[in-house]
Amino acid sequence: MSTGLEISRVREWLPQLNNPLLIAGPCSLESEEQALATARMLARDHRVFVFRGGVWKPRTRPGSFEGMGSVALRWLQTVREETGLPVGTEVANATHTEEALKHGIDVLWIGARSTASPFVVQEIADVVRGTDAVVMVKNPVNPDLQLWMGAIERVYRAGIRHIVAIHRGFTPFGETKYRNYPNWQTVIELRRLMPEVPVICDPSHIAGKREYLYEIAQKAFDMGLEGLMIESHVDPSCALSDKEQQLTPADLGLLLDRLVIRHQSAANPLFDNQLEVLRNRIDALDKELLEVLSSRMDIVREIGRYKRENNVTALQINRWAQLMEDRTQLGKKLNLAEAFTKVLFQMIHEDSVRIQTEIMDHTNGER
Repeated sequence: MSTGLEISRVREWLPQLNNPLLIAGPCSLESEEQALATARMLARDHRVFVFRGGVWKPRTRPGSFEGMGSVALRWLQTVREETGLPVGTEVANATHTEEALKHGIDVLWIGARSTASPFVVQEIADVVRGTDAVVMVKNPVNPDLQLWMGAIERVYRAGIRHIVAIHRGFTPFGETKYRNYPNWQTVIELRRLMPEVPVICDPSHIAGKREYLYEIAQKAFDMGLEGLMIESHVDPSCALSDKEQQLTPADLGLLLDRLVIRHQSAANPLFDNQLEVLRNRIDALDKELLEVLSSRMDIVREIGRYKRENNVTALQINRWAQLMEDRTQLGKKLNLAEAFTKVLFQMIHEDSVRIQTEIMDHTNGER
């Protein structure tokens, strides 16, 4: 499936790229000394291709450090001059974008809060129109795929072809292990619907803590994402924002050493042949699954008509509770994850109730 977007591959605007794209640098640029010290250390690792640094820091509530503002753009210019690394920063409105372009910043990214507002995205798109800017778009704070796609499309319609999507996780509804819920399914859907758009991962904002960065970064590569944006600070203990999720450049290097880079295919004909055999088996099983589900829904329709004739409600909550308990226990015996079984049968049951309700509504309309 293709949307027809003519998006540049990363190597077209970053020809020196010879590995997955890695963007690293402090959450916030706090001083010129801090920016340069971090950049010098990161530049020694040839796996780092872009230096990042927050200039304006949109915070949920006022009173905490909100960045140094436009003065820090000059520090990014100095970093590029001294290290040769392209530099990038977040822009949250049209003014930020104008300032960043005026200072020749190589990479701009639209943050999660900004992506959630089509008005803000359009203002930024209007500013970059007619330029050769590289624009990265983070997912919105909530798992709204249409908002994410819409933001990418707005930037694209402004004539920008150097576009990258960034997966940084979603605001959780309750207590979770990570700062932001990964919700990989939304990323899979974006890649399915917009296969032309490169996607990288921001493990720092998903994890929220250093100890979880590796597992998120490895998961990103296991899922076939094309790179990482990781926050790195010369001394995280003194960071003015998000100190718990930042790594020293040395620790970042150790993390990168552990990562296994996955590939879309293998240069091994035997692998390809065996993979095709296994995929054919999955295709056959999927066909059987759909046929079984179709037969199940035929029985649901019979039940709906029987309930209608006897004036019984479509939803039987006791039956539903017992069904969920039985199916979950059976799923465990069959080595299926409990969460998967629950979600699967929740969807099946919801559609079963919908079918039975429609049967009853149809009858009521005939009376």
